[in-house]
Amino acid sequence: MQRRTLLALSGAALLSACGFRMRGSDGKSGLPFKTVFIGVPDHSPLGVELKRYIRASDDTTIVTDPKQADATIDILSEIRDRATLSLNTQGRIREYSLYYRLRFQVKDKAGGVLLAPTELVLKRDVSFNESQVIAKEKEEDMLYRDMQSDAVQQILRRMSALKPAGTA
Repeated sequence: MQRRTLLALSGAALLSACGFRMRGSDGKSGLPFKTVFIGVPDHSPLGVELKRYIRASDDTTIVTDPKQADATIDILSEIRDRATLSLNTQGRIREYSLYYRLRFQVKDKAGGVLLAPTELVLKRDVSFNESQVIAKEKEEDMLYRDMQSDAVQQILRRMSALKPAGTA
């Protein structure tokens, strides 16, 4: 038992010595912009979640006028789709794939493109049971929300890697 504890502690010490840190463990988004404008409707679930994550950062402020923003996030398209994956012996759907496609771009204050139009495609496979239609609809909604959250995280990670205009 003492040997396991010693091994676990030495592993943790090695990880901390190499600079390992879990993503997001400092509580900041790491966006290199002081102000951001988000080009989505106020009632959009994607916009609400994106704004919430950016507001959690101490460094970045969301503005309502794109002319005041250091960066503008434009959501070009957001599509939810479903495709049949397999059928049972009666020809009824047994499994299907859910797709969440999101196209966005990031522009600077002068309108220059910092991040060219980028498409994120997320996919989840779901089984279907006719006797549990309501439960499967709820599961589908939950999976779409999960994919949307994943897309927001990907947008923020890509933006944190950008270099604002005027920096080396």
